[in-house]
Amino acid sequence: MKKLYYLVLLLFWLTNLFAQEKDTLSSVQLKEILLIGKKATLEQKQFKALATLDEYLQQSGAVEMIKRGGYAWEPNINNMSSERTVITIDGMRIFGACTDKMDPITSYVEISNLSEAAISSGQSGSCHGPTIGGSIDLKRSKSEFGEKGINGYVHSGYEFNNQQKILGAALNYTDSLFFIDNNVMFRTAENYISGNKNEVLFSQFRKLNISNTIGYQFNKNKYIETAVIYDKATDVGYPALPMDVSLAEALITSLKFEYNPLDSFINKLETKVYYNTITHTMDDTKRPNVPIHMDMPGWSDTYGMYLNLNGKVKKNTFSATFNSFYNRSKAEMTMYPSDPNENIMFMLTWPDVVTFYNGIYLDNTYELNCHSSLKISGSLGNHFNEVKSTFGLESLRIFYPNMNAAKSRILKSFASNYNWKKERLAFNLGLAYGERAPSVSEGYGFYLFNSFDQFDYVGNPDLKNEQSIEGSFAIRYKSSKLKTSLSTSYFHISNYIIGTTAVTILPMTIGASGVKMYNALDYATLIKSVFDYEMYLTNDLKWINQIVYSYGKGSDNENLPFISPLAYTSKMQFKKRKFSSELGVQGNLMHTHYAPNYGEIKKPDYAILNFGSHYTFTFNSYRFNLKMGIENILDSEYTTFADWNTIPRMGRNVFANILFSF
Repeated sequence: MKKLYYLVLLLFWLTNLFAQEKDTLSSVQLKEILLIGKKATLEQKQFKALATLDEYLQQSGAVEMIKRGGYAWEPNINNMSSERTVITIDGMRIFGACTDKMDPITSYVEISNLSEAAISSGQSGSCHGPTIGGSIDLKRSKSEFGEKGINGYVHSGYEFNNQQKILGAALNYTDSLFFIDNNVMFRTAENYISGNKNEVLFSQFRKLNISNTIGYQFNKNKYIETAVIYDKATDVGYPALPMDVSLAEALITSLKFEYNPLDSFINKLETKVYYNTITHTMDDTKRPNVPIHMDMPGWSDTYGMYLNLNGKVKKNTFSATFNSFYNRSKAEMTMYPSDPNENIMFMLTWPDVVTFYNGIYLDNTYELNCHSSLKISGSLGNHFNEVKSTFGLESLRIFYPNMNAAKSRILKSFASNYNWKKERLAFNLGLAYGERAPSVSEGYGFYLFNSFDQFDYVGNPDLKNEQSIEGSFAIRYKSSKLKTSLSTSYFHISNYIIGTTAVTILPMTIGASGVKMYNALDYATLIKSVFDYEMYLTNDLKWINQIVYSYGKGSDNENLPFISPLAYTSKMQFKKRKFSSELGVQGNLMHTHYAPNYGEIKKPDYAILNFGSHYTFTFNSYRFNLKMGIENILDSEYTTFADWNTIPRMGRNVFANILFSF
């Protein structure tokens, strides 16, 4: 394995010797947001065209995907959990309804109706709300006003390992004043097989996603847009958890108005109102040897709006955003003893908690000269929580007798970024400060069982705001044959929220090791560095590489959980006319800096080989794409730091995707 690492590093050095530099670049500023896809839908950019969004996002060096099964992985940004990040769909705030994070926001969209995923690191993502680690904004694909016509596609896929069947279609109509987009996607999969030929039980899933977008243009600078997403997943297994999911259902709706003034210093004004509701039901009825049957439903409803305007005055490019949302989250648990003479037990695990946020975000970029600019941004918001359930409030007062039902917090952020670019070279320096409030679970959760460290968790409404000081640096070089970049982010987070053992409190869950209450370390330090290297070896052959380094440690000198060991990817891409193919290796070094206090164990290194190919057939205005490949070619048996409770990853998997568009 070590020989493979040394070979990759040697090839990096050798290709630098032969890199040719012919063309210069037009003026390009280093961006704070990584655009993963643009214009074309995401599935058109992948060798595995019908991959899940989870599989797509994990290709980014800034994102780690925590895996609890074969479906709905949890995205972490800069090795920070979802409590410290913000995930939006077209700028809309959405909150999951599961106390065990079985329904991340990314699980309620499909790759077929997305155009790009904008990943922002740290405070560059605070335009969508208070964050520490960053944000992901999932932007849906949609038609543009133009010539009258109908277009669409039909696509189908099959994966042999878990017998996953995929079927989707879209039908769109456009003219100069009106467009309507319709999209549907269906997936069903059985249990997958790991590299040791064992069936990973309870890893099946079934999912339906339907979306519709309608736009109407009043004139060339005013238009209105409505959008609806309906997503329903059933029979979802989670092999790393003690329960599965019988239903995860979401309805996401919005109404947007956009105005582009003519002959004004304001370029665009956009406002949107939205509503989404999520229902989530955990289920243990298919599990053998259940000590006590439980029903665990959860609900989350969010009403929100935002108003954004941007413009330019002389050398200043500015934007302003007002965000407001109201969320109500409730989750409960009912336990049914096997002895009918015993009483049924009931408790609220999320005690009907309201979150009401109102905030404003401002930024301005000033062009210092033709090579450099300075961006200053800041936000100020009010975060309000209230426990609506009297029963839930009294339950929490067992631990916090003086607890108030309501609590209001002021959240602030500030960021500055200096950008410089000349010919092929560009770099960025950033300094930022941000705050976040505790999540519903951290502040008000009641006996939430964590199957990773086997502890029940109890929230703490008296937690202080987390405060992060962030420094970042990025440098990039690009020529006609070579593109390379290095980015590093450093976070010093005060009042770092994490669970600590409460030895005097007895657990509620059968078999639990004890109870942890959310408290705060004095501080935690996290570092993330990403090195990317791309080179055209010939006009048709490109070599793509990425190395990611992560570090995380608390003020108690203990490692933080879910911090990735050194990770790498190296692949060769060949493209000639209508044919393209890719051969790549990806892996991690040994996970030696693990966190035993939080349930982690030492994980070995791994490396897997993947191959994909693509051929396009065209007939007049019709396009037929055939994409095939093999993942984990050597059928390696492995698990990673991101696999909850050390569930094994999928073994060898052959896939085929067929896409027909017109």
